[in-house]
Amino acid sequence: MNTNKELKAKLFLLTSMSIFGTIGVFRKYIPFPSGMISLCRAVIGTIFLLGFIFLKGNKPDLSAVKKNLKLLIPAGIMLGFNWILLFEAYQYTAVSTATLCYYMEPVFFILAAAFFLKEKLTPKSFFCVLAALVGMGMVSGFDFSSFRNFATDSSSVSGPSGLKGVILALAAAVLYTTVVLISRHLKDIDGVNVSLVQLAIASIVLIPYVLIVEDISTVKFTPLNVFMLLIIGIVHTGIAYALYYSCIKDLKSQTVALYSYLDPVVSVVLAVLILNEEMNLVKIAGAVLILGAAMVNEFKVRK
Repeated sequence: MNTNKELKAKLFLLTSMSIFGTIGVFRKYIPFPSGMISLCRAVIGTIFLLGFIFLKGNKPDLSAVKKNLKLLIPAGIMLGFNWILLFEAYQYTAVSTATLCYYMEPVFFILAAAFFLKEKLTPKSFFCVLAALVGMGMVSGFDFSSFRNFATDSSSVSGPSGLKGVILALAAAVLYTTVVLISRHLKDIDGVNVSLVQLAIASIVLIPYVLIVEDISTVKFTPLNVFMLLIIGIVHTGIAYALYYSCIKDLKSQTVALYSYLDPVVSVVLAVLILNEEMNLVKIAGAVLILGAAMVNEFKVRK
């Protein structure tokens, strides 16, 4: 591969992963219901990706979309609700905690692949799953004795509200695992078209959800709120997805996997520096177990 082309691809991947890692901090500063933020993200992202495709002189691959529509529809629905769960998790627990619990997705994929895809669960994968589960318990920082008082203070990450945030993040990870499993069965369709259709489907599904379930009567679109939503929709969704899918075809799968771990690292670091979240030695050790287990399972040891 051309060295300059590979360097450019790595730069694109590095940028996209760094952008993804900042979304938790942005969500903390948007006083909107999670469904509303997810809807805005999906709609703005759809418009941006559609413009991106046309600017490159292409058109959506309608034949490929039609061929895979039965899989793209459930994947798009789950992607939208995956965002809602993750954004809700940020409201109930620390961004760092929610992010690391969400990053249990590779572990959930190992288990799902063993049950549904009949892939063999090797001893290495089994111990990686155990290590990640232990790490999740350390990262969550949940104090089960707090159930005796059943405090509802959402500012505490160790009480029942904190546990709710952990559960929401894990549920989001399960949904995203399902999206990945579905994507494994897509055929003859590129990543940009996949993202475009999934975002469009998520937009359609989230509209009735927001109107029926969420109270949007108090939502005020101030200039700052609109600016933040545009950042999440254009930068975190449109640009990040466009960069990601423009570069992965030019890089080895192991390189893509390795760079993807920049996402949770950036998220945790920003949460500590900007949101003043606590990261004690126990949480740091838990983070190492989660990310380390995912990495060890993903990369094969060369003889």
